[in-house]
Amino acid sequence: MTDVYLGGKFVGTVDEPKQFVDNLKDKRRAGMLSKNVNVYYNDKLDEIHVEAFKGRLRRPLIVVKDGVPLFTEEHRKKLEKNELSWSDLVKQGVIEYLDAAEEEDVYFAFFENELTKEHTHLEIAPLAMFGLTTSLVPFTNYNSAQKVNTGSKNQKQALGFYASNYAVRIDMDVNLLHYPQMPVVKSLMHDIMEYEKHPSGQNIVVAVMSYKGYNMEDAIVINQGSIERGLGRGSYYRPMNAEELRYSGGLVDEISIPDKDVKGYKSEHDYRFLEDDGVIYPEAQVAEGDVVIGKTSPPRFLSGMEQYSLSSETRRESSVAMQHGESGIVDTVILTENAEGNKLIQVKLRSNRTPEVGDKFTSRHGQKGVIGLIVPHADMPFTASGIVPDILFSPHGIPTRMTMAHLIELVAGKTGALAGRYIDSSVFDSESEEKLRQELLGMGFRDNGFETMYHGETGEPFNVRIYIGSMYYLRLKHMVSNKIHSRARGPIQLLTRQPTEGRAKEGGLRLGEMEKDTYVAHGASMLLKERFDSDKTTVPVCDNCGLIAVYDEYKKRAYCMVCPDAETNFVEISYSFKLILDEFKNLCIYPKLKLINKY
Repeated sequence: MTDVYLGGKFVGTVDEPKQFVDNLKDKRRAGMLSKNVNVYYNDKLDEIHVEAFKGRLRRPLIVVKDGVPLFTEEHRKKLEKNELSWSDLVKQGVIEYLDAAEEEDVYFAFFENELTKEHTHLEIAPLAMFGLTTSLVPFTNYNSAQKVNTGSKNQKQALGFYASNYAVRIDMDVNLLHYPQMPVVKSLMHDIMEYEKHPSGQNIVVAVMSYKGYNMEDAIVINQGSIERGLGRGSYYRPMNAEELRYSGGLVDEISIPDKDVKGYKSEHDYRFLEDDGVIYPEAQVAEGDVVIGKTSPPRFLSGMEQYSLSSETRRESSVAMQHGESGIVDTVILTENAEGNKLIQVKLRSNRTPEVGDKFTSRHGQKGVIGLIVPHADMPFTASGIVPDILFSPHGIPTRMTMAHLIELVAGKTGALAGRYIDSSVFDSESEEKLRQELLGMGFRDNGFETMYHGETGEPFNVRIYIGSMYYLRLKHMVSNKIHSRARGPIQLLTRQPTEGRAKEGGLRLGEMEKDTYVAHGASMLLKERFDSDKTTVPVCDNCGLIAVYDEYKKRAYCMVCPDAETNFVEISYSFKLILDEFKNLCIYPKLKLINKY
């Protein structure tokens, strides 16, 4: 007898397991059982598992009987005329959803011409094994799996046209590409998902060659002329909000230009852009420190006597100002109310982003790199027909990564651009490389994608032929203007006296264990010391008990609280070390410092 489990629980036994499983499948296809039920017979353990719980991954396949798929030409014609829908095919049992367990029991083919009598199912399209963004990668089956994955992730970070109503939306951290294009080399998924409504890249000319070492280690060299004509240009939008909050006791925030008697008043220069209502006007050019929304709040702490005093309490300044290193143009100002009925001001800032050295670009194959050099148009190498590439891609990025599709896309893009048509590059179902090469040959170009190129500065031909073609390139949201950060001196934390954290707070750059090792290896001892004294402090230490003594600023003398007559010596330590000694004392641990004379 074979045990039967429903949702992992034992429910009974059957004596004809295979007949039982086939019977269940037939009833499901006939609509007598729920389409969500999956059944699997494990012949090694002699167990039947019937599952219908939520959260299973299931995929659709076409049912095959005696080597013939149930999906016929008649079905296809009805689908094209919209007489049939997907759900109708599922109801009729032509298509069924299988989970991971039932998949173990089936034998499916990728293409109809591969079907035999043994096959039980047929794949709808090879594209179905991939997710949305992965199936946008052209010639996917020519790449290593890892790079297909990377290419998929990179497309999610690309600048593009994300929504047509971007002008009236208030979104965080928005990047917009100014001139997005539909790729010449596209897959079936581009049409299905209507990619032309929200494209996120541009078709450009790429030459695979090195240029004075500026595109080594995945970097790319970019043509300045291309940037001036709009390559990779974009806008960055960021919102700033202020709200009139209500506090207990009838106190409220007030959005206005702060008076000079307000606690924390900045300077008249900082408030110069504010209009009478305390809000900035559109198209104002603001930079670090400029106030965008003027606001005052009631004092934080109200003492008992203050309530009875005749003098009006001083309010404090709480305006929204531009942070360290920020600049931009005010794009939109919105005055509205939030759910609680409080006044809400939203200001959207805009800044133009032109590609610069350090900005990140990528193809759809995970071949990402930053701009290493921007070369004037006149100095770029050119082909015999006068074509100047937009980007010079390093040849060293290909052998280890094995992204053959990157090279095939160059030839396909070149063919598509010259023939004025789109190239189909769907996975396992793309146009053949051989046909693309023959078409390229017919248009007067070499079929292998190579061309003779000339030096941009001397005009001499290169001794080698350069692989050049057209491909779809994406600009990623990782821009150097968002990440550039340095600091000499600046704000410190109150508790540890170490620099604050983060770029927005003008914070310090942390030096870790490994960075320390590089300084040690160089023998740069003074530099190492300088890097580690961000919270340097000098404290008196008692010679007798080894505890940190007290320094009397008024009498200009140091003495120990435990043994007042003992000698003290000033020692240079990190303030965070002094802090942990205090924590030890708090735990009743005696941290004794033993001083040894240096001389």
